[in-house]
Amino acid sequence: MTSNSETATLGGGCFWCLEAVFEMVDGVHAVKSGYAGGHVPNPTYDHVCTGETGHAEVVQIEFDPAVTSYAELLEIFFGIHDPTTPNRQGADVGTQYRSVVFTHSDEQSRVARELRSTLDADGPWDDPIVTQIESLDDFYPAEDYHDAYFRRNGSQPYCAAVIAPKVAKFRQRFAHKLSVAR
Repeated sequence: MTSNSETATLGGGCFWCLEAVFEMVDGVHAVKSGYAGGHVPNPTYDHVCTGETGHAEVVQIEFDPAVTSYAELLEIFFGIHDPTTPNRQGADVGTQYRSVVFTHSDEQSRVARELRSTLDADGPWDDPIVTQIESLDDFYPAEDYHDAYFRRNGSQPYCAAVIAPKVAKFRQRFAHKLSVAR
């Protein structure tokens, strides 16, 4: 982590979807897929996919808050997934796909709770937001083959059908936050 960086850890369904979007955000230095919120140390992808470890698929984002604030990252996060469906995003079903913000500080918790409350009252969703907000205990990096998954596998059917539309939605709605380097 660089000296002008903070870390955010977010889960909103498949971590490949989140990684593909957050890699394009101005001020984001790095995005790493992984697992958080479970009860089994050092989980593997295969084990997390069973739903038995309690972990959520998450991305850990290293970012420059002078370029993109934590609140802006959360606005993007809420804007690219459905925060009203418990334990599911589209066809991905299970606790590993829950909508969750793992906070790294009291300030992050405050910002996340305020934004969730505001969006729940005034957002575009008919159903209530079910996004959990929890302090991060442990983050376990995912296996290396998950890194840059969409960039490396964009023509794969799941990527084309699920990830590409989220990326397009991000590009349209948050064009002002696109990094010129990406």
